[in-house]
Amino acid sequence: MDLRALRYFVTVAEERHVGRAAVRLHMTQPPLSRAIRNLEKDLGVRLFDRTPKGVGLTPAGKTLYDEARALLAQADRVRARVTGAGRLSVGTLADTAEQVGRSVVELFRRRHPGVTVDIHEVDLGDPTAGLRAGLVDVALTRSPFDDSGLGTRVLRSDAVGVVLRDDDPLARRKTVAPVELAARPGVRLPDHTDPLWTDYWTSGPPAEDAPVVRTIQECLQSVLWNGSAALAPVGQPLPPGLVLVPLTGRPPSDLVVAWRKTNEGPLVRAFAESATA
Repeated sequence: MDLRALRYFVTVAEERHVGRAAVRLHMTQPPLSRAIRNLEKDLGVRLFDRTPKGVGLTPAGKTLYDEARALLAQADRVRARVTGAGRLSVGTLADTAEQVGRSVVELFRRRHPGVTVDIHEVDLGDPTAGLRAGLVDVALTRSPFDDSGLGTRVLRSDAVGVVLRDDDPLARRKTVAPVELAARPGVRLPDHTDPLWTDYWTSGPPAEDAPVVRTIQECLQSVLWNGSAALAPVGQPLPPGLVLVPLTGRPPSDLVVAWRKTNEGPLVRAFAESATA
């Protein structure tokens, strides 16, 4: 099992389609398929469920995906240290990069012009934006989440509202109370998501058949199509047909920069200082 095979595997897992992964890797499909089959043979497990529409990760594949991402990120960091190049991996969650990205990028590049920054965007199932998995050096994310072992700095606090269809009776209200959402279908976040994060960002226990949503756009589409109630920071850009009404009784969500305390190196501190500034 070599790093190239792991990079191939990760790309196929992210694209969920061998053909699209081959295009992204600038190679043809047959050698990529052979590499994946050889990796499965080497490990003695099936990594993907194949269907006419694409591929999906098996339980073994999901485990390898997390481990492979961490291993590849560490390999990149080792290469950067050996070659003397400055490199920083930044995790982002949902809207966080858009909220502060441009101003942070401009200041950090001005202060550290020789540093290469890799961006890693995660889904709503990981509020640490890759920190816990060791995929990134520093993260731009939102509270609340389990921050044990992590350092954080608050960049901004945002009130939270409920996203509703514009034809919903509650859409004409100035505020909505959580109790008024009790009968509404909620959204379901991925299994094993941080309980602090799940409790804060869901309006209540979801229905047993509620689909899992992994991105902000999936949440918004669930509201449009199914009338679900989804929570979002006030100011979240919305597509036509949706409105956001402030939710009472919910503390604000902090936009934060976070890092592992065991990995608080010079570049991490520099990035946190640029984000705070």
